[in-house]
Amino acid sequence: MEYRYKTSGTCSKEMIVDLDGDTIRKVQVIGGCNGNLKGICALVAGMKAQDVIDRCKGIRCGMRPTSCPDQLARALTQALANE
Repeated sequence: MEYRYKTSGTCSKEMIVDLDGDTIRKVQVIGGCNGNLKGICALVAGMKAQDVIDRCKGIRCGMRPTSCPDQLARALTQALANE
């Protein structure tokens, strides 16, 4: 299942999450810090969505109340809820 999530409060603009049940197949991030986000996407591929949510939820970027990893946790939470 492919799920699109419009990010908020980060440099990235959108996340496209591809899930196979509760396992992440692929994540693509539009905008943001290219190298860092490619690394995050490579690291989470094959992981259980809930494990990524548990690790990334609440991470902040500097003084911002959110971050790209936090936005990924939110995207995954919504994707699982919509499944």
